[in-house]
This record gives sequence, structure tokens and C-alpha cells, in this order.
Amino acid sequence: MGINPSEAEIRELLENSRTVAVVGLSDDPRRPSHGVARALQRFGFRIFPVNPNLNGPILGEKPYATVEDIPEQVDIVDVFRRSKKVLPAAEGAVSNGAKTLWMQLGVINEEAARLAADNGLTVVMDRCLAVDYPRLVGR
Repeated sequence: MGINPSEAEIRELLENSRTVAVVGLSDDPRRPSHGVARALQRFGFRIFPVNPNLNGPILGEKPYATVEDIPEQVDIVDVFRRSKKVLPAAEGAVSNGAKTLWMQLGVINEEAARLAADNGLTVVMDRCLAVDYPRLVGR
């Protein structure tokens, strides 16, 4: 595993995605997850906050405790969790029928990647959506 899709493949998946579950989204505007989620909204994505500790709307969206709790299919499950804590998010992505499991910068989990890939998801590790989208898609 451990090999990300090509930049052309990542560009294509970003161009064809509209919804992102942001696992580990913080309500603290100083946290990277918050800044990335806000940027994704500016890029035109609908976000689904996933964090069992959120009590009310975040960035105007209802939060969910797990990816499995989201009542509709999402395109990308973007994970802001420690590498060793990614597996539940990968299981949720598979259960939800998501197209892509995306692990943010510094997040690498081969077991989660294998589970997602074995279930037909595209897997991206150790990359930032908020960096890749404007660089590769540019709008």
C-alpha cells in the first residue's frame, strides 16, 4: 500500500467530489481541522463535521459522532486523527459508501488504508486537501 494516487488521479477525484466528512473537526478556529474545513467550504464542498465532542453546529453544519451516523453518502472522508486512531474512520468510510479515505498531513495508517482499498475506496495519505485542491484544481 503506502503509495498515493498520481496527481492527475487526485485532481480527478477532487473535481468529482462535493461532500467531505471531516473526522476530528474541532470547534476551535485555531486548530488545523477547523481551517481546512472552512477552506473546503470556500472551495464549494459541503462538509459534515465528525466529532463526538461537538455539541452544536460547527461552520453552520450539524455535527455527527461517527461517519456511520451521517445520513447520506459522502465523497471523501478526511481524517484529522492520530495515525493509530484512523481505523474507525476507515470502517466508517466503508460503511458509508464513501469514495475516498483521505488522511491529512502526518497521518499514515497502513491497516486503515488496506481496509479502505480492499473495499474499493481510493486512499490518500499524508496530504492536505486544503493545499491540494487549489494547487491541482485551481478554482
